[in-house]
Amino acid sequence: MELKATALGKHLAQHPYDRVKLLTAGVEVSGDRHRYLIPFNQLIDIHCKRGLVWGELEFELPDQKVVRLHGTEWGDTQRFYQHLLGLWQRWSEEMAAITATVLDEQAAAINATGQGEKWLKRSDIAGLQGQIREALSALPLPHARIALFDNCQPAWSLCLAWLENGEAQRQAANQRYTRKMLSDYQPFFQSVESSPLNPSQARAVVNGEASTLVLAGAGSGKTSVLVARAGWLLARGEASPEQILMLAFGRKAAEEMDQRIQQRLNTGDISSRTFHALALFIIQQGGRKPPQISQLESDTAASQALLLDTWRQQCSEKKAQAKGWRQWLTEELGWQVPEQDFWRDEKLSQRLAPRLVRWLGLLRMSGNSQAEMIARCPDDLQDIFQKRIRLMAPLLKAWKTALKQEEAVDFSGLIHQAVNVLDKGRFISPWKHILVDEFQDISPQRAALIAALRRQNPHTTLFAVGDDWQSVYRFSGADLDLTTRFNQFFGEGDNCALDTTYRFNSRIGEVANQLIQQNPFQLKKPLNSLVKGDRKAVTLLVDSQLENLLDKMSGYVTASERILVLARYHYLRPAILAKAATRWPKLNIDFMTMHASKGQQADHVIVLGLKEGRDGFPASVRESVIEQALLPQPEDFPDAEERRLLYVAITRARQRVWLLFDKDAPGAFVEVLRHLGVAEARKP
Repeated sequence: MELKATALGKHLAQHPYDRVKLLTAGVEVSGDRHRYLIPFNQLIDIHCKRGLVWGELEFELPDQKVVRLHGTEWGDTQRFYQHLLGLWQRWSEEMAAITATVLDEQAAAINATGQGEKWLKRSDIAGLQGQIREALSALPLPHARIALFDNCQPAWSLCLAWLENGEAQRQAANQRYTRKMLSDYQPFFQSVESSPLNPSQARAVVNGEASTLVLAGAGSGKTSVLVARAGWLLARGEASPEQILMLAFGRKAAEEMDQRIQQRLNTGDISSRTFHALALFIIQQGGRKPPQISQLESDTAASQALLLDTWRQQCSEKKAQAKGWRQWLTEELGWQVPEQDFWRDEKLSQRLAPRLVRWLGLLRMSGNSQAEMIARCPDDLQDIFQKRIRLMAPLLKAWKTALKQEEAVDFSGLIHQAVNVLDKGRFISPWKHILVDEFQDISPQRAALIAALRRQNPHTTLFAVGDDWQSVYRFSGADLDLTTRFNQFFGEGDNCALDTTYRFNSRIGEVANQLIQQNPFQLKKPLNSLVKGDRKAVTLLVDSQLENLLDKMSGYVTASERILVLARYHYLRPAILAKAATRWPKLNIDFMTMHASKGQQADHVIVLGLKEGRDGFPASVRESVIEQALLPQPEDFPDAEERRLLYVAITRARQRVWLLFDKDAPGAFVEVLRHLGVAEARKP
């Protein structure tokens, strides 16, 4: 069947198309010099219009394209249109049945994926979307028409929702999954720890992302979450004990975790390891002779003696080296150095010894050649850093020689060796799940070991528990960026927060939370207290009142309550505490540095030393070029790490915090605390 424009219509229309011919499943529109084939599977709609004299057919195509035929006799146009429309509609109904079958299959796959029976990772969504797109590309109907057919519309809408808003659909599905798991496994969450897990803890435990960072504020139950996570993996059959790797930063912490797991999960088959113990195990399993850890790592006196002897020899034998060291100590560190053979000065040597150990440790930790370290150094430090590296080179050589003679490795070398064993495929990781405690303390070197394990087994999940608000170990190599930019380093995943603290009252929480979140580089998270606290729960007090404060506390603090006295440095321990056992025999008083207090808790906390000056708090920057070049770069916010240290100190307390300051030279934090509305008392 064919429809042609009349001779006059063709002449007056002056249009490239003047005839249309019906095909098996489409039409062909043509003219003297143009021909356009329109199959039904590209036809969106057909319109029949009447002009002043003649008829017009309009064929609507995808992408808003339109093909028109003008100048046809109106009656013929109507008859052709009705016949074409009938054929097209019958074809469309047949194709809609095929389309519905395909769409229903996709809808069933979506429903099986997203109805709360499993956690959906982003990679799952990418795979599902690819499957949907593949199916849609083979549909016989144009996509613009599918929603017009009742048998296609529901499944079509579902497919579009997952294609266009996949992340929102994924989150909704994971919320359904989480609700279902918390309901189905309620007895587990009620009993896995001594107290039932709260909703935020339980939600963190069931999170199924490949990389999950659990932000665990002070006193929020991070250990409970780690234990419950291990128990959850076992209860769900997602892992056997030997497929779970738990990592801690110290031997004591690892031992405590083992005891907790044994007690709560009734299994001794999951063992916690330090990073160094893990590295040692990997090297052993990789077929190498088990490395011996150097005695220098545990014998501080021996390591200092080795480096001091080398330093003295270096200075005594080479005038240029002696001159370089003199400049380093006087110009950079501001030390008073004797005029003559300063390297023979015992007092100076003892002061320098721990710094030499520290600087050498940073050089070893970087694992790079001198040229690589210099290249990675900030541009403005490169010249001076290169000079310092040259001065340290003989000490580094002496250290390596001592290790070789001992046939041993140091801790930095241990981790570097383990990464090398993994990357060369001499050890294949058996672990499907890596759980890390105190993640905010992780260094790039330790992060590289985790990354190497995951390269061995790409399906290995990482479940990291930590708190960027309590990151206070940059001086030992901890890189805060590894926490605050977790997913950039460890792959797409989730960040979730434990929102309830069981330690301190609401007033302590209010002051601490506001204090730490003034730094815009800290991650935002809620941390609510269960106990109400009055305004005096956090109080500023002049430091001359310490003795009076302890006198007053002896009248109302019970023997079972702990008092924690904290200072920036250990040598700032107040002399009055030496008499505490007899002066206040019923007070349970402990003294420690703020760094050492991390992980501790007490009923009452006394923070000392909020003052300006060399021994003040916040402490002034004392970093040499070595630290500036090799340590992770700090965020651009005044006293950022010192502020986190104050947060740690304040949040050790359950009931009350006293912040003692110098009335004549108060430190910068005193004014900050005043602006936060912290109460100030003249006397206890």
